[in-house]
Amino acid sequence: MSHACEHHTPAAGSISNLARYRRVLWTALWINAAMFGVELFSGWHSGSLSLLADSIDFAGDALNYGVSLAVLSAALAWRARAAVVKALCMMGFGTLILGRAIWSLYTGTVPDATTMGVVGLLALVANVAVAWMLYAFREGDANMRSVWLCSRNDAIGNVLVMLAAAGVLGTGSGWPDLLVAAGMAALALQGGWQVMRQARQELAGQLAAAATSCGDNHHGHSH
Repeated sequence: MSHACEHHTPAAGSISNLARYRRVLWTALWINAAMFGVELFSGWHSGSLSLLADSIDFAGDALNYGVSLAVLSAALAWRARAAVVKALCMMGFGTLILGRAIWSLYTGTVPDATTMGVVGLLALVANVAVAWMLYAFREGDANMRSVWLCSRNDAIGNVLVMLAAAGVLGTGSGWPDLLVAAGMAALALQGGWQVMRQARQELAGQLAAAATSCGDNHHGHSH
C-alpha cells in the first residue's frame, strides 16, 4: 500500500497522441474525483472509517492526474509545489481518520457492512478501469510500471475494505473496520511525509540551480 503514489507524466514531446492522452487523463481524473465523493459520502453515512480512509487514495490520484494535466508543459518547481499541497492534504486527512477511529473506540459504533462491501467493489472496478485506460497508453517504460504499481496498491485498499465489511458482518462489531482504517490512515500519513520530503528536496534543488545560474550570469557580466 502506498498512498504516496505518483503518476509520472512523460514529456509532452515523447507522447505520440497528445490529444488522446489528455482525454485519458481527464477521464481518469473525473473517475477518481467521483469515487472520492462516493466513498466520502458512503463512509460518513454508513459509519465506515475504512471507506473514509480509502477515499484518500481517490483524492490523491485525482490530484495527481490534475497535476499531470497542468504540468505537461510546466516546470518541475510547479509540480513540486503541487506535491506540497497534496502532502498536507494527505497528512491532514490521515490525522482526521485516526482521530475518528479513537472516537469510535469510545462510542463502539458498528458500520453498515453492506454499504462497505458494495462501495468497496465499485471502487475496485473504478481502479481497474483507470489502470486499463492508462495501460493502453504507456508502452514498456517506467511510467507504465509506476501506474501499474499504483493501481495494484489502490486495488489492495479496495479489497481490504471488502474484507473489513466481511469482518464487521461476521463479528457484529466495528473492530475490523477500525483496524483497516487505522492502518490506511497511518500509511496516508507516512506517504504524505514522503511526498513532502521529496517535494522540498526538488524545490531546494531548483533554488540552488537558480542561484548558480544567477551567479554565473553575474560573473560573466563582470568580465
